[in-house]
Amino acid sequence: MIKIAFDPIYAHPLPENHRFPMLKYELIPQQLLHEGTCTSDHFFKPSPCEASVILSTHDEAYYKRLLAQQLSPSEQRKIGFPQSPELVKRELVITQGTIDIALHALKHGAGLNVAGGTHHAFAERGEGFCLLNDMAIAANYLLKNKFCRKILIIDLDVHQGNGTAKLMENNPQVFTFSMHGRTNYPFHKEQSDLDVELENGTTGETYLALLAEHLPKIIESFQPDFAFYLAGVDILNTDKFGRLEVSLADCKQRDEVVFKTLKTLEIPVAVALGGGYSPDVNDIVEAHCNTFRLAVDLFD
Repeated sequence: MIKIAFDPIYAHPLPENHRFPMLKYELIPQQLLHEGTCTSDHFFKPSPCEASVILSTHDEAYYKRLLAQQLSPSEQRKIGFPQSPELVKRELVITQGTIDIALHALKHGAGLNVAGGTHHAFAERGEGFCLLNDMAIAANYLLKNKFCRKILIIDLDVHQGNGTAKLMENNPQVFTFSMHGRTNYPFHKEQSDLDVELENGTTGETYLALLAEHLPKIIESFQPDFAFYLAGVDILNTDKFGRLEVSLADCKQRDEVVFKTLKTLEIPVAVALGGGYSPDVNDIVEAHCNTFRLAVDLFD
């Protein structure tokens, strides 16, 4: 059975102008349970990640300032959230959730986190709603404990995973692959092992063709034995920040391409959700739920 990491803290309430981005974390599990795609047995509640695991990736001084609520106003603005102990705990739980689903995927083919994909977090700072980089931490954990040899991070959020690229730039055991908007946030891009930059207005047909062209080549040349997949739905044509012309059906097909490619090659995959900012939360929830539906169909 597929396991899905979820804690009510994922939908942690914030000041009024910050609450909308959190709403999906509450609605996604509700929808999956309501429609019968998942049962309560699919879900588990992660514990907060331990400091020793965090510090394999993040600077100790930054981590201590997070815990002590000592981020400067400038640092908080770059992150996009006001600091709070609850927000830090949320990030620690999300990170452990990504580690846990990765360990589950090693045995069962796939695992999913209802949150995660915090790819803008660097070793010494946070950015873009990201405090800690869950996939980088989880990748380092797997490698350190010799659960796998080579890891592919597939980042299909519309925004480049700049923090992940920087954290992994000197690690030959990790390949970072990012497909993202060329002129979109972050405006200073880091260098992934492969960056596929998309012009504004890129259609679903072009997007899927590029994915189908590059993903098999990466796998053939790098030969990973594990994958992380950041399944952002801010690629949708309804997204207020995405600037692409990718339909809901195209987004679902993107997930299908990734999952079927990995399953055929017997590469376990841990999935985190990443971004989604369509004005209608139902568009966001439906696109994310498609990711879970496909994973359950293929791996459960």
